[in-house]
Amino acid sequence: MRKQSGAQVFRITGARQSLADDVRGRQRRYVISMSIRTLSVIAAAVLWNVERHVALVALVLGILLPYISVVIANAGRENIPSLPSTFVPAPSRPILPPPTAHGESAEPVPEAGTGPAPDEPNTPSGHQN
Repeated sequence: MRKQSGAQVFRITGARQSLADDVRGRQRRYVISMSIRTLSVIAAAVLWNVERHVALVALVLGILLPYISVVIANAGRENIPSLPSTFVPAPSRPILPPPTAHGESAEPVPEAGTGPAPDEPNTPSGHQN
């Protein structure tokens, strides 16, 4: 396998869930909500003559749950902000210093009048001319 320079790398842990999983999850939430609605309407009918306050609460729940369920089921796919970014930058190469010419040394050249005099024994080669 060849490495491509400049290729984008993605983490699979930050990928969104598949569309099929998303639809299945929304359908499951809708069925659970509608089951609760059905139970609350049945409870309202059974408790109407026994405990009218509880029956009214169950009836209001049975009336409001379809709207809430449809809104939740039709909610679009959103990114979860708690997941890390899916983009991993490619590692960069270290910057090398520019190459020097063959005749030049890597040492800095002293300015005129600041280096040793030509008749002094401190020449770069270590011997006098």
